[in-house]
Amino acid sequence: MAQGSRLVDLVQTRIDGFLDDRSTILRSIAPELEPLDDFSRRFLSGGKRFRALFCYWGWESVGGSGFDPFGDDAERDTFPIVSAASALEVFHAAALVHDDIIDNSDTRRGAPAAHRLFERMHADAGWLRSSDEFGRASAILLGDLLLGWSDELLDEGLDTLSDRAAARAARAEFMRMRTEVTAGQYLDILAEQSWRTKPDDEQRQIAERVITYKAAKYSVESPLALGGLIAGGTPAQIRSLRDFGLPLGMAYQLRDDLLGVYGDPAVTGKPSGDDLREGKRTMLVAIARERLAAGPRNLLDELLGDPELTDEQIRMLQRTIGDSGAVDEVETIIAAEVGRALAALADAPLSSPARSELAALATTVSRRSS
Repeated sequence: MAQGSRLVDLVQTRIDGFLDDRSTILRSIAPELEPLDDFSRRFLSGGKRFRALFCYWGWESVGGSGFDPFGDDAERDTFPIVSAASALEVFHAAALVHDDIIDNSDTRRGAPAAHRLFERMHADAGWLRSSDEFGRASAILLGDLLLGWSDELLDEGLDTLSDRAAARAARAEFMRMRTEVTAGQYLDILAEQSWRTKPDDEQRQIAERVITYKAAKYSVESPLALGGLIAGGTPAQIRSLRDFGLPLGMAYQLRDDLLGVYGDPAVTGKPSGDDLREGKRTMLVAIARERLAAGPRNLLDELLGDPELTDEQIRMLQRTIGDSGAVDEVETIIAAEVGRALAALADAPLSSPARSELAALATTVSRRSS
């Protein structure tokens, strides 16, 4: 994955340069805006960069030419795709900032969530009114700022693309992705708070819809399609990328759901069982409810979403879900979705090296531990 590794370095360089430019604007307005710059950098440093990688390999699968980031034409040839990959990462950071507010999460990647950083800043300074209110309001604005910056990054890259039809198609894909993930986030909130009004036999379908729009399309399918569109991919090539990306995105999120209940905090950077305290109505929970007898199911329903769950209650719920066979069924679904993705890739009209790299990425994202 040498090309992908170089892409990750280029994305970080592009993000850092972009933030340097924007920090100049912020500081010209007022020195008090420095935390917006500092916290943006904190949330845009490191990470697995899966969305950037899928975007690059979508581009490479259509172009099939590779690139030398140290060559004479590297900046000109790669600027649109590096900018698009960087825009995806900035959009993702914005989504995480807002998601942590919605979920009332304390941590992100083992460090304080954005609203907690602002909250601490308020408390340490001894300012008026509530630290909680300041933290939430400031983090909402930080997320909004990052959303706007993701658009600017994308447009800076697309403006240099000679194929204007490709640029318009890529911009449309980005806008559709933004709409879908926002809709998926709302459906997630709705599912958590309206599930008692829905029939039990619809719970799995509801959870699957949330996964599709909140995560699967935005994490894998859209980045792949965005890269392919920037490269001027044909309808058949873009369709192949989508046929590979959607089932892999489902597997990606199902793995995330398992980690949200059983993940090692030292690896995930989130408390063990955090999804249980937040009351996430995932496929894992929907399947467990289908399999549990009335007593254990009622207990799961009663405790799920209680932010004050003790460690012992978390362990008890983990055992209950595991003993129901739900974990094994989710693992089976993950394997089936990865199989669907790889089958779509096998004869796809995409470059052979890119298909090999995408197959390797499928294994990486579906078996990850964080």
